[in-house]
Amino acid sequence: MCRNIKTLFNFDPPATDDEIRAAALQFVRKLSGFNRPSQANAEVFDLAVDEVTVAARRLIASLVTSADPRDRLIEAQRAKARNLARFGG
Repeated sequence: MCRNIKTLFNFDPPATDDEIRAAALQFVRKLSGFNRPSQANAEVFDLAVDEVTVAARRLIASLVTSADPRDRLIEAQRAKARNLARFGG
C-alpha cells in the first residue's frame, strides 16, 4: 500500500474532501503506475480519481466504531516522533 495514503476514518475533526481526494489520487497513481498520465490517459485517470473519491467518502461515512475519535494533532506528533526515530534528526 502507498505510504502516502493516510488513515482518514475516526478523526476529530473528520477528514476533509481535499484529504479524501488526495488519498484517492495516490491510490490511482499507485494502481496505474503514472504520476501524471499522458494526454491520451488523462480523462480516464481523472475519472478514476473521481470515482475512487466518491467510494472513499461513502466508505468513511458508512463505517462505525465505538472507539473515541483520534485527535489529529496527537497523531501528527506521534508520526513525527516515529519518523525522527526511524530517519534520525
